[in-house]
Amino acid sequence: MPTLSYQTAGESHGAALIVMITGVPAGVPLDLDFVNAELRRRQGGYGRGGRQRIEQDTATALTGVRRGKTIGSPLVLSISNHDSRMDDLAKTPPVYRPRPGHADLAGSIKWLTTDCRETLERASARETASRVAAGAVARLLLRCFGIESFGFVRSILDAETGVVVTPENWQQLRTKRDASETYCPDDAITKRQCEIIRQAKIDKDTVGGLVEAHIFGCPPGVGSCMDWSLKLDARLAYAVMGIQAFKSVEIGLGKACASLRGHKVHDPIRFDPARRETHTLGFVRDSNNAGGTEGGMTNGEPIVVRGAMKPIATLLRGMPSVDLNTKQPEHSAYERSDVCAVSAASVVLENVASFEVARCFCEKFGGDSLTEMRANYDTFIEYARRLPLDPPVTTLA
Repeated sequence: MPTLSYQTAGESHGAALIVMITGVPAGVPLDLDFVNAELRRRQGGYGRGGRQRIEQDTATALTGVRRGKTIGSPLVLSISNHDSRMDDLAKTPPVYRPRPGHADLAGSIKWLTTDCRETLERASARETASRVAAGAVARLLLRCFGIESFGFVRSILDAETGVVVTPENWQQLRTKRDASETYCPDDAITKRQCEIIRQAKIDKDTVGGLVEAHIFGCPPGVGSCMDWSLKLDARLAYAVMGIQAFKSVEIGLGKACASLRGHKVHDPIRFDPARRETHTLGFVRDSNNAGGTEGGMTNGEPIVVRGAMKPIATLLRGMPSVDLNTKQPEHSAYERSDVCAVSAASVVLENVASFEVARCFCEKFGGDSLTEMRANYDTFIEYARRLPLDPPVTTLA
């Protein structure tokens, strides 16, 4: 079967956003209600701009599905733009004053033009709607194997929650997250985050923050240590850093590992016979500092990914820049934007991380159909639970 992958197309103010997903096995139930619910979540959150009142993002399946299930061919989803005015010069005029922190200047030089419009139309975070849709489809596949995802906002500016996410409490935290204006499962911190965003709007400024995703139920051995490009944590980092405005990514403890000694970083291994029938195969840890990956592979613990989103580069008050035609000092141009999109970023992180887990999962247990993939998965789990195998697998010294 082909590798699970996706490609997006479309501009911020073009006719539509498109995502083509290849490698989805036949037989996966395509729950468009779930996909569209994730798209609505991406549009929400305190601090979003006027564009979210214009668009009503819904995905339409154009190919790859019959009677509500995938058929193994490329799956193409379309998300229409209501605000499709890219060719209307009166509404989307040329942009000659690049915004510091955006792709404007670099893109204009790359494509040898003084008009930043073409660059910003594709570089816009509007493109992440396509990636959320792809991730949601991947999550529908993972759910067939009991694997679930939970993403939320850890902090906005300096308002940070200390909530601890576990396999036992994540569903309760999801309920709190969904009731939060900032997608933070902490009432007191949510209020503080809203105050920060409100003040930033008054100041004609923007704010960023930290977002986090946990993926539960993945068995050990997904990913690989045999080739650096196949490492799951490397793929997660690549995917997260590909999200607009993200400047760093961490797995588990992340950079905190650098300031601790080994015995406080590495997670001791125990065997619990009572959990032998779970996805962990009975191997458990007292901590999860590794964030569910060791050597580029899952170890049975929840996968924990965190990303830092910088403040949005479009400031209502502008910033010092230049006119690309005259080279004279100017303030940067203003494009309709958000004061804070950290809430939306948490949805994007959750879904792109889930897609990478699903990609590696398909490589490990792949088949042309969900039925074949389930048989491969069950066979692996059966062998893993029987370790050591009889007769044992031997290798030459």
